[in-house]
Parts: sequence; C-alpha cells; structure tokens
Amino acid sequence: MIHFDWPWVLTLLPLPFLIRFFLKPTEIVNEAALRVPFLKEFGTQTNDEHHIDVKQRLLWLAVIAWCCLIIAGMRPQWLGDFIDIPVSGRDLMLAVDLSGSMEEQDFIIKDKRVDRLTATKYVAGEFIERRIGDRLGLILFGEQAYLQTPLTFDRLTVKTLLYESAIGLAGKSTAIGDAIGLAVKRLRDQDEKSRVLILLTDGANTAGEVEPLAAADLAARENMKIYTIGIGADEMIVRSIFGSRRVNPSADLDEKTLSAIADKTGGRYFRARDTEQLEQIYALLDELEPIEKDVQRFRPQTALFYWPLTIALALMFIVIILRYSLTINRFKANRDAV
Repeated sequence: MIHFDWPWVLTLLPLPFLIRFFLKPTEIVNEAALRVPFLKEFGTQTNDEHHIDVKQRLLWLAVIAWCCLIIAGMRPQWLGDFIDIPVSGRDLMLAVDLSGSMEEQDFIIKDKRVDRLTATKYVAGEFIERRIGDRLGLILFGEQAYLQTPLTFDRLTVKTLLYESAIGLAGKSTAIGDAIGLAVKRLRDQDEKSRVLILLTDGANTAGEVEPLAAADLAARENMKIYTIGIGADEMIVRSIFGSRRVNPSADLDEKTLSAIADKTGGRYFRARDTEQLEQIYALLDELEPIEKDVQRFRPQTALFYWPLTIALALMFIVIILRYSLTINRFKANRDAV
C-alpha cells in the first residue's frame, strides 16, 4: 500500500491561488515609441488569441507541476508486507587472534594452502551469516585487544570488518587475557543468560595486563560463557635443501590454559587442526540454545517521492521554455507590427 509520511504538506496546495487572490499583480505600463492609431489593421487580434490559448496551457502545466511537487513533499512510500524477524536474545562476541603466528600456512581450502587467519575468515564468515537473531560483536587481539565491532544485528558489517582484518594489525604478540577482559566489559550490561564469547587463538598468552585465568574468573562471576578454539595443525612437512622433515606448527598452543578458561565459565574447548574440524566446531556452536523473546516485525519501505518530483521539475522546465518562446514571438510580432 502507499503511505504518506508527511500528509500535512497537502494543506499547502492552495497556496499559489491564495497568493494570486490577495496580492494584486503589478501594473505594467508599456509605452510604445511609435503610436499607431490603426494598429488593429496589422492583424494582432489573431496573435493575441493564440497567446491567450498558450498561456492557458502553461497555466495548466504549472498547476499539474505544483500538485506533483506537493505529492513529493508528502513523502509517498510503498509499504510492503510485514516480515517477522526472529530474535534469540543472545549477545555473542567473537575474539580473533591476529598475532604473527597466524601467518603459518597449515590449512588447506579448495586444494590451496592458506594461513590460519584466512581459514578463520572462510569458516567464521559463514558462521556469522547463520547467526540470524543474535547480536554479534567482534574483538581483534594481538599485543593488545581492540573492539572492532560493538554488538549489532548487522551481520554484514561484522563479516566485512572480519574480512578486512590483517595479521599483525594489533601487534605480533598474543594478549588472551586482555581480549577476555574486553569482552566482559562489553557484555556485562547485557542479559546475563545470553553472554557468550567465542575466542580463537593459535598460541599462548605472551602479552597484556590481565592473566587469562584471572580474566576467566571475572567472566565466570559475570555469568559469561566462553568457548575457546585452538587452531593449528599438529604436523606439517617442511622441505628444505637438506630434505623433508616433520614439524609441529602448534607447539606454542597452550591447550591447558584454553581448556581451563572454558571449564571455569561453563563453556567448551575445541581443537581445530584443519578446515573440516573448524567447520564442525562452528556447526556445533550453532546448536547453542537461544533465549527466546518476542518476534519483532519489520515492514520494508520504498521511497516514491522522486517520481512526482521528477515530473514536477520536467513540467516546470517545459513551462519556462514555452514562456520564453512566447515572449520572443510576441516581441517579434510587435516589432513587425510597428
């Protein structure tokens, strides 16, 4: 259906007619340089009738243009059908490690070896898209922790800012405790039954002012549940001029601390050694029970004001051109008559 956001603008419709009625037109005195007592014999009567007919048409065009301008000022909108928006009530914060160790290329996506951050973006991006009804936030941490996106229903923005993140953006070290502390600060004012943090890292706490277990105790007191994900392969073949050898690229991963953080807050610790396991972890996180709330309804609106506004501008342009042509023709007719 069509809806007018500012219907009161319709009261301005008779404004030009009121101005015309109350304000007298300025008297125009035309004094000819040469007076011709027998001017009618030059046949100007036919021209005057033509000018009157054109003026009437111009008047109607101006009236239509004014009506279109009034309609545009009323801000017409097309209202679509109501759309139900599910709202789970969960406030879910993602904390992603951007330290230098995330450069390790021990993940494979579509038969191509990629670094850990690229794999995280690939899987977490799909996870974000599925979180319909949750308010999502994004924390990026390295040597320090930064709030990249506050809690929002705008999943596209969270996903975009995650994709724009880069290794080393927050420093080369890893401040796990600071990331947890920042999440507690941003979630402590929310519903205590819906506070969730998903923390992904590939190393141990090597920076920051807060110890991870102390931050976990604080999170537990605030009823915030933390799911920790340790990312990185257990084994990788490294080739050099001396031959091939097997190494453990996740030797620095502090699984004991990550598991303790999850246990203290009632969450779980997951180990992601490849892309498939990482996808399974995020699929399992999708099964978290939501806090049901009333369904919100949204009605899409499409602005229509530019259609009558375009018509009004086009008609006024035509009126100006025709009035100019009429003035020129009348001037020529008078000049020829003289």
